[in-house]
Order: sequence, then C-alpha cells, then structure tokens
Amino acid sequence: MRTTLFKKLNESIWEFRTRFNGMAYRLFAFWDKDIRAMVVATHGLVKKTQKTPPGEIRKAEAIMKAYYELRK
Repeated sequence: MRTTLFKKLNESIWEFRTRFNGMAYRLFAFWDKDIRAMVVATHGLVKKTQKTPPGEIRKAEAIMKAYYELRK
C-alpha cells in the first residue's frame, strides 16, 4: 500500500500524514512565505476517517493568520 506523506489541502495549508502503533496521525502546517525553508506546524489530531474535517482546516488557517499578525 502506497501512502502519500504530504497532502495539499488548499492554497496554503498542508497535511502531514503518518502512522504509529496502528493509529493515523495528521499534522497541519504551512510554509512561511518569507523564510521559504521553514514549515510552521499549527496543530495535529488522530484521524479516524479519510476525509479531513473542514473545521480543522479553518483552525490551521486561523493559526497561520495569527502567526503572520505576530510577525508584523
């Protein structure tokens, strides 16, 4: 079975997928647009379904927005 480790969820948010001890973990992140070599992780969850909950994407976007506001 081939599993994709990174999945682009929208224009800025990515999902990193991994398995450990039979559990599927998801970590949400984005690339810092100024420091191109830096990935900022927003939050993670134990995923129970194949579909990513839209609320988790919105949460990652809100954290990303706060991140850029703090950098100003």
